[in-house]
Amino acid sequence: MHEEPLLKVRNLQKQFGDGCSRCKERQNLEKNYCPNCGTVYACQDISFDLFAGEILGIVGESGSGKSTMMQCLYFDAEVTSGAAYIDAGPGSAEQNVFELSSQQKRYIRNHQYGMVYQNPVHGLKMNFSSVGNIAEKLIAAGKRNVSEMEETSKNLLQNVHIPLFRMKEEPRNFSGGMQQRVQIAKALSNNPPILFLDEVTTGLDLSVQANVLDLIKRIQRELGISMIVVSHDLAVIRMLADRTIVMLNGSIIEEGLTDQILEDPQHAYTQQLVYSLL
Repeated sequence: MHEEPLLKVRNLQKQFGDGCSRCKERQNLEKNYCPNCGTVYACQDISFDLFAGEILGIVGESGSGKSTMMQCLYFDAEVTSGAAYIDAGPGSAEQNVFELSSQQKRYIRNHQYGMVYQNPVHGLKMNFSSVGNIAEKLIAAGKRNVSEMEETSKNLLQNVHIPLFRMKEEPRNFSGGMQQRVQIAKALSNNPPILFLDEVTTGLDLSVQANVLDLIKRIQRELGISMIVVSHDLAVIRMLADRTIVMLNGSIIEEGLTDQILEDPQHAYTQQLVYSLL
């Protein structure tokens, strides 16, 4: 039996600007920018599948559209067109999630998805305690029992190696690596089948990066969560991802098993990325 994807993305388009007669056909573009009307085609016809228990890496330089794509999937940004389907029970796999009501999208964010942002300020309330941050996500997912929420929060914080004597502290007092770990705990609190990680190690010291990556790998192994990991750093993708998509100027230019892409890159841009890693 062929395994159905957990998440299917089809022809995702995101543009900033209305486009003009010169760029509507995607002719006369400089990379993915129209010099005539200023429209940016941030994501162009992005299609891929994410399977249960898989880590999918998305790599590309700054401006390649990978973070914009992530924002569209997490409903932080509206898509221009396209479809995404989540297999979350009977009948759900036929619904294009981009066309759902804001209430239904909120439900998916609170129950199906977890998100770890590059900048912890976007994922955490810096003036709430760490426990309060996790409780906020649990309340959004419909939990009401205070002692249960506290117990869940403690378990999660221990799981990401935040000492419990600091659980009532605000994340703004924490180092960057600790803030990312609190963000990961918060993102996992609703047991999401899908976790998005956007440039989670950028700006962290190398030893801290290694700790965060080890943590992500361990969580994925223990909980079997599917993850989409966006990074401009091929070393991060090599460590985490089973399969990899390479993006350039808003388009997918190469995809395949991570080992395959690292050992035998086909596209000139991917070759450049891989050789810069050697």
